[in-house]
Formats: sequence, structure tokens, C-alpha cells
Amino acid sequence: MRRWSRFAGVVTISIAGMAALAGCGPAPWEEGAGGSTPTPTSTAVPTPVPNDLSGGATQRALTAGAVAATIDYWSTLSMDQWTPDAVKPVSISLITTVTPDDGQKVYLQRATMTAVPHSPTGVLDALAPQVDAATVSPGYLVLDPYSYSQTFNVGLVPAEATYVTLQFSYDFLVQTTPTSSEYAKQTATDTLTVALTD
Repeated sequence: MRRWSRFAGVVTISIAGMAALAGCGPAPWEEGAGGSTPTPTSTAVPTPVPNDLSGGATQRALTAGAVAATIDYWSTLSMDQWTPDAVKPVSISLITTVTPDDGQKVYLQRATMTAVPHSPTGVLDALAPQVDAATVSPGYLVLDPYSYSQTFNVGLVPAEATYVTLQFSYDFLVQTTPTSSEYAKQTATDTLTVALTD
């Protein structure tokens, strides 16, 4: 009987101790500064800007009626130097084929580039279009194996701009027959997105 009394006393003390601990509140390491639990916060991560020239160059295949154009774009200015206040060159090299190929020729009458800057809040004013109009009639011969090359420059854009879209337009003249002096006009368009750096 004396053993049972001792055991009961131990159980009573243990239960009382657990009750005392339970009333002490959260453990110190669970409390924030001043005894309050911190509220999780989220930070907005800016969306990365796509860059068609991130690898230094890109190639596009365009179709305008019977004309298929292959165009290479590149810049001699490294992408880390494409800042809003820099002169940013964009070079192109263009060559075409025609289907069906009955011997008629393809000429480039005009190439145009328009740069449109963008900021995080929207589209900014476009820069003045740059135009290379053929100085020979009916245009520059661009039928394979003859190609056309040109460099356009993207000038100063607002400091808040984070990227530019480069809108290209190519006007082709295609002979209606190999010996004809009549031409059909075909226009191809393309757009590149290039990121700007601070």
C-alpha cells in the first residue's frame, strides 16, 4: 500500500508540471520581435523581357505571296551596351527565292525599320521610321544568289524604356514573267524585341 501511494504521488506531480508548462505560451524561438509572430510578405519579381538578339543574332523566314525571304539580323553592339542613350546598330542580310521559279526576278524596292520603345507602364512614342529606298529601278535584285545588306540605327530612347520593338517592312517587286517589264508588289513584315539595359 505504501508503494502505490508513492507512485500516485509521482503521477500527480508529473501532471501538475505538464499543466504548468502548457500555460507558459509559445516557445521563445517561435516568437518574433516584441513577442509577436511575423507576417510573411511577398515581393513582386519583374517579368523578364524577351530578347530576340540575346544570342547575338537571329534568323527569320518570311513569306509574301510567291516570295520567300530569309533574313539574318544581328548587332555589332553587345547586348550589355544596349542602353537607352546609346546608338544601337541593327544589321540585316536578306535573300529571296520565288515559287514557281520560272526565271522571273525579285527586287527589293524599299526596306523600313521603326523602333518603338516600351516602359513598364506601357508603349512610348515611336522613333522616326528609317527608310532605305532603292536608288535604281525597279529595285535591288535580291533573288538568290544575290542578297541585300543594310544597317539601321536605334537612337536615343527615354530613360525609362526597358525594351524596344523593331518593326521591319520589306516591299518586293516580282516580274510577272521573265521578260516582262510589269511587276507585282509583295510586302513582308517582321518584328524583333530587344531588351535594354541600365
